[in-house]
Amino acid sequence: MHIYLDGEVYSIVEFQHVKPGKGGAFVRTKLRKLSTGQNIEKTFRAGERVETAFVERKRLQYLYSSDDEIVCMDPEDFDQHSFNADLLGDARKYLTEGLDLTAVLVDGKVVGLEVPPFVELKVVETDPGFKGDTVSGGSKPATLEGGAVVNVPFHINVGDTIKVDTRTDTYLERVKTAE
Repeated sequence: MHIYLDGEVYSIVEFQHVKPGKGGAFVRTKLRKLSTGQNIEKTFRAGERVETAFVERKRLQYLYSSDDEIVCMDPEDFDQHSFNADLLGDARKYLTEGLDLTAVLVDGKVVGLEVPPFVELKVVETDPGFKGDTVSGGSKPATLEGGAVVNVPFHINVGDTIKVDTRTDTYLERVKTAE
């Protein structure tokens, strides 16, 4: 769900309804500002009203970056659109050519860009694995195409393709490639 707060559109990432023994109930929330990707925490008292933001989502395909802009193509009409890279926030590190992005529109204006929750990326730099390293034996940092750095198990090597959760920046699994 999306709401207006101080004139900006926020996405509700997480919420918790709290009813203490004494006093009124309240809702503790984690919100993400769509225009910058910044996360904040805010508490709403019972009965407090917020305005719901109606958002539209549109699929775009990432083409390339230049300076502080990213260029995407609309797969329906093949028009190219450029956006300020700040709309992606920290998720810029997951951009690879051809990646499907989601544009978030409010009143016809793009207020945010989102990467998919899971992406498959190739490992471009990591320490080598050694014989005897096991799947459950710890982790090491690995740099992925696009620039993201995540911790991976010791058995992952340069050239492997892995699946990453972009919401938590965590390794999920190694992807089997057809050879």
